[in-house]
Amino acid sequence: MSVFVRLLPYWVVALLGAAPALAQVGPPPASPAPALVLPPLPAPPDTSFTVYSAYTKAKKTNPAISIARPPVPTSIKVQLNQPYCTRGPRTLHADVCYPTKKRRGGYPAVLFIHGGGWSSGDRRQHLPMAQQLAARGYVTVLAEYRLSTEARYPAAVLDLKAALRWLRASAATYHLDTARVAVWGFSAGGQLAALVGTTSSDATFEDRTATCYPTHSSAVQAIVDVDGTLAFTHPESGEGDDSKRLSAATLWLGAPRSAQPALWQQAGALSHVSARTPPTLFINSSVARMHAGRDDMTRQLAAYGIYTETHTFADAPHPFPLFNPWFQPTLDYTAAFLEKVFK
Repeated sequence: MSVFVRLLPYWVVALLGAAPALAQVGPPPASPAPALVLPPLPAPPDTSFTVYSAYTKAKKTNPAISIARPPVPTSIKVQLNQPYCTRGPRTLHADVCYPTKKRRGGYPAVLFIHGGGWSSGDRRQHLPMAQQLAARGYVTVLAEYRLSTEARYPAAVLDLKAALRWLRASAATYHLDTARVAVWGFSAGGQLAALVGTTSSDATFEDRTATCYPTHSSAVQAIVDVDGTLAFTHPESGEGDDSKRLSAATLWLGAPRSAQPALWQQAGALSHVSARTPPTLFINSSVARMHAGRDDMTRQLAAYGIYTETHTFADAPHPFPLFNPWFQPTLDYTAAFLEKVFK
């Protein structure tokens, strides 16, 4: 063997000697995935979700739809841009629709919460719905809240609870019954509505700033969740995919799901269902991931003996409550549910 080695070229001998070491080294280790970097706040406003942009997208697969623009009822008044809470230099505003005729005991109230992935959208996207419901005997309030381009979770929840406290503080002005208050939300607004409604007794979600009516209650007596997720850490959830870009939920919650799983679980209403949770109405599209955790929540509510309803529009796109033919049945389902709960 030694004679054979001596007869080989020197470079072959070198390779034979290095082979064991090369075998032990193997392929180089994979580079660690780059850390996710959240944009600094405040970020530029996100104007991606509007009624028209949603309509343009939905019309491709639903060519017969139209934007819902019913006539404004003559039996109501509308007050715009009412300041409801000031946080530092930021003043938050709400619009109010209410019946012109006074009623003994006042009218029940409904807080509307818009969608837009927690980063976009506008409260007046649901002004037509709020106006129509007001004509049926409700005080309806459309409140803005700080989006993820301005402040991260739980800022939006704190803002909306402040809006509920302001609403009760304004009971005499708008002739409302403070014992009958509901919250209604679509998409991200539906998620927020459910979370606001299931955390009435949780101090974690109360920021009783002196200028935001700290002595009033933020509790609600009914929840209407229109295609909003109930759980972020759930097999049905589609939230948190950061593979191509930071997801809307990651931007809102301030960390990826893998880094803060407890925070992601806390942000879902499913984690807060209790015997104190109010009656809940679910109105859904055909997009299953938009109501992740709904069936689990309805089972939990049933176990507590709490009334629930679920209505699903087959083949409806996610932003269905903005468009005909779904606007009117959404309004009807909402009004019938509230009438049953508040009677």
